[in-house]
Amino acid sequence: MQILAVSGSLRRGSHNLQLLQAAAEAAPEGIEVELWDGIRDLPLYDQDVDGDDPPEPVRRLRRDWAAADAILFATPEYNGSVPGGLKNAIDWASRPKGDAALTNKDVAVIGASTGQFGAMWAQADLRKILGIAGARVAPVELAVPRAHETLGDDLEGQLRELLETFAAEASPVAV
Repeated sequence: MQILAVSGSLRRGSHNLQLLQAAAEAAPEGIEVELWDGIRDLPLYDQDVDGDDPPEPVRRLRRDWAAADAILFATPEYNGSVPGGLKNAIDWASRPKGDAALTNKDVAVIGASTGQFGAMWAQADLRKILGIAGARVAPVELAVPRAHETLGDDLEGQLRELLETFAAEASPVAV
């Protein structure tokens, strides 16, 4: 199974990127976790330019996300919710209605923050947003609080278990 890993943080070396890198390293046999970087290249969603020939970064997002067996999102928490860039990417991936990259896509949400709750509010919001966009949100969770102190701790077992559960929950869609 190929899982695309998308960080909601644009910061190089962000805690959420580090969390996804740790997930890629912890992936059990049969599961490949590939980091996807492209959120910073996306224009703001604009229905006026979302026609038959959207901008190349949008075509890349839709192509890559649609081709993945599943997507693992890692989100920080900005002002109690999801970062704007991540929400924008989901807006692009939720179109065109009925034939979008996120339609029936298996997704999971994890997150890290420097606060004491590990981006739990942002994770809850992201699960809701993804579900409304048409994705199938897996019932797996991982919140990493105080990431600046705890990301060095051993998360390998938790990440491996999460990936195994996510892969078992993900089901291919018959075409």
